[in-house]
Amino acid sequence: MSPRDLFDRLLHRDDLDRSLNEEIQFHIGQRAQDLEGSGMTPQEAERRARIEFGSAENYKEQCRESRRLNGLHTFLADIRFGLRMLRRSPGFSVLAILCLTLGIGANAAVLSWIEGTLLRPYPAVADQAHVLVLAGTARGTPGFDGMSWPDLLDIRRNCRLLDAVIAEKIVGTTLSIGDRAERATGSLVSANYFDAMGIRPVVGRGFQPGEDVGRNAHPVVVISYGMWRDRFRGDPKVIGKTQTFNGMPHTIVGVAPEGFYGTFVGYEWQFWVPLSMQERFEADGYTLEERGARWIEPFVRLKPGVTLAQAQQEVSSVARRLEADFPDTNRGRGVRLLPLWESPFNASTVVLPTLKITAVVTFLVLLIACANVSNLLLVRAFARRHEMSVRLAVGAGRTRLIKQLMTEGLLLSVISLVGGILVAQWCRNLLVLLIPNRGVKLHFAGQLDWRVVALSAAVCLLATLFFAVIPAIQSSNVDIAGTLKNESAGVIGGRHGAWLRSSLVLVQVALSFLLLVGAGLLLQSLSRIRTADPGFSADDVLATHVGLFDAGYEVPRARIFEDQFMDRVRALPGVESAAYSRVIPFTYQTYSSSPITVDGYQAPPDEQPAIEYSEVSPGYFATIGIPVIAGREFARSDDENAPPVAIVNESMAAQYWRGADPIGRRLEVKGRWMQVVGVAKNAKYSDMVEPLRPFFYVPLRQNFFTESGLLIRTRQNPASLAPLLAKEMHSLDPDLAPYGVITLREQLNLKRSTQRIAGILLAVFGGLALLLATVGLYGVMAYTVSQSTRELGLRVALGAAPVDLLRLLLSRGLWLTAAGVLVGAAAALAATRLLGYMLYKVSPRDPLSFACALLMIIIASMAACLPPAWRATRTDPIRALRD
Repeated sequence: MSPRDLFDRLLHRDDLDRSLNEEIQFHIGQRAQDLEGSGMTPQEAERRARIEFGSAENYKEQCRESRRLNGLHTFLADIRFGLRMLRRSPGFSVLAILCLTLGIGANAAVLSWIEGTLLRPYPAVADQAHVLVLAGTARGTPGFDGMSWPDLLDIRRNCRLLDAVIAEKIVGTTLSIGDRAERATGSLVSANYFDAMGIRPVVGRGFQPGEDVGRNAHPVVVISYGMWRDRFRGDPKVIGKTQTFNGMPHTIVGVAPEGFYGTFVGYEWQFWVPLSMQERFEADGYTLEERGARWIEPFVRLKPGVTLAQAQQEVSSVARRLEADFPDTNRGRGVRLLPLWESPFNASTVVLPTLKITAVVTFLVLLIACANVSNLLLVRAFARRHEMSVRLAVGAGRTRLIKQLMTEGLLLSVISLVGGILVAQWCRNLLVLLIPNRGVKLHFAGQLDWRVVALSAAVCLLATLFFAVIPAIQSSNVDIAGTLKNESAGVIGGRHGAWLRSSLVLVQVALSFLLLVGAGLLLQSLSRIRTADPGFSADDVLATHVGLFDAGYEVPRARIFEDQFMDRVRALPGVESAAYSRVIPFTYQTYSSSPITVDGYQAPPDEQPAIEYSEVSPGYFATIGIPVIAGREFARSDDENAPPVAIVNESMAAQYWRGADPIGRRLEVKGRWMQVVGVAKNAKYSDMVEPLRPFFYVPLRQNFFTESGLLIRTRQNPASLAPLLAKEMHSLDPDLAPYGVITLREQLNLKRSTQRIAGILLAVFGGLALLLATVGLYGVMAYTVSQSTRELGLRVALGAAPVDLLRLLLSRGLWLTAAGVLVGAAAALAATRLLGYMLYKVSPRDPLSFACALLMIIIASMAACLPPAWRATRTDPIRALRD
């Protein structure tokens, strides 16, 4: 049969049924005429003809089956009937759809975040599945670092499985606006960047081959669509105009397309310049040709058909060759290819732990929602027990009933899927609202593409099977005779139905308890971080940034400015002390790092110790509040003309001098021998949960950078000090302005935004789960009371007081809650250990978190059980026994 014939039969089903009825009546009429001719009366002949013909409905069904469309017709009929049933019970329908919409919507939103932030994080970049991150490794040192340009060029020349090797490094410049400075953020990139990423500028061009070669040889720039729109008002003749970055005019050669924000997860870039301009944007000086300068954060694009394992084998082979050819810079060095979602160079490392937790949490919320809807369907099925009994009595098969009820469940699920997608669309940018913004434009939008919709639809189907199949099977197990004889013997009124409903509520309570415990642990951890001692004064020290390098200051001029500005800052009212530091603790800036050699310490032959250090000015330790427990602080005399010196922390002294006094000892850093003049107490440098580690400090004057942070010890608040700093800076240079002023405590809290987001999401979803569990428990209790009317009436008639009924019913609900809490506590003891790396001075088995979760569950349970139990105490025994 052709598709056209099938379509015609589907479209004209009523005409075909009418024709079939006429044909059946024709055959019955012909037989009745024959029987009437043999002497029967017309009435008897008609009756006998119908008996001989048999069931007309069976013949109709057989004919419909032969049309190959009966299943489709039945399905459409089930949908129509299901829609009528949903309209008939609007309260049930709205509650069930709302529960499922929240569950499916939460899952779709998290899937969109994972898609848009981790799996395909770069809008407009073509075929991101073949784009990988290239990261450097050091034997004996955990984690990853960048690559040097010479090493990257060697990999590009020697790897045949890579379609492209792309270099990138985050850079920035300062744009002064009034009394504050605004950071314009962009990237240094290789010349093949736009072509390899599949990006076509909407105006002008990308970079040409060779523009990434030479020292400051190609001052050209591709600006973002947003900068083009905001600063140049969308001028189509912008090509050829100049924009000053770091004191040098750059010629605009292209405008990136709208929707392309760069290749750094979480941030929107405003410009791109070629690698040849590295010296203008990096305060370390010209390092493009240094093999040991690992500052590039590169990508590679695989050739079609090449796997990650194959490419890894090839780049590892090149890395071993580089290690053999250049032992001074590459000893113990390796290279790893990583998927985009494991990139160590951007915010994916920040959001990945949170999204992992959130994905699990939203799935648990969906399970709770499904259990809730399943319970609602079980209660609703009891109300329809007479309908099911009648349908079975007139010949409907149990399979047919299950199909009908599953179709009704599918309708609920599909409607909820549409609502869930709308919820996910509304929540796409929620991560941006949760992550603190410190002046850089954020982009954490989820991607609701076909993959997310398809996966959400699959979740929808699984949800349908979960919440609809059990009530459907239960509803089909009907005692026809008993139900028709006595309507009070319900379809799910037996012990098995009660056990099933109670089990679903127990699951909801257990999962809610688990989520509440997790939220309590994270919130406690955040609270302790806010009051924790990081090893320095976090509350009375303010931090800001002085962007001299971005303003084009050369080193001699920068030194003069910093000295003059420091004198003015120290003279401000309320300022106790002030100091410069190249890196402000707990920011996303990276500390300097270098292989070291220590007098008297012999490193293993296959390892090269590399330690992080910070460049600080005199007064740093007194300002930030880190005690120097041996030796001395840096002095103004520790300048470029003095012998190099260093201050080590306690961990470094213990590891490399093994209990001996390190004062007066030497260590070699980047070819220079330094004398240790002090030992400082241990502190936290990047994160509160980091372990104690070796660290040292060097004088800023001996390792000068024109890009420094300013630390100020004062009891003034940032809002009152910021205009004073701006005034003093403007008096020295009208084109300069400080960045925002913030306390180190606020900076510490910003760095723990991952835990804050996870805590907020867990608290929100835990509250939602608790609400759903409360609704489920209320439904079970209300149903129990409605089915126990005769029993309650009999108890009252025999002398039971209202308080006895109240105690009886509350005990049922609370026993159910207690069982759920026990299961949830066991699950929490096992699962909360996964939060260990996000917790600070809080045990995964913290009794306070478990106690708070228990209290909230008890309150919610009482709120769910009291209304039905209170109604039960007002039972009229005469009416209950009569009914």
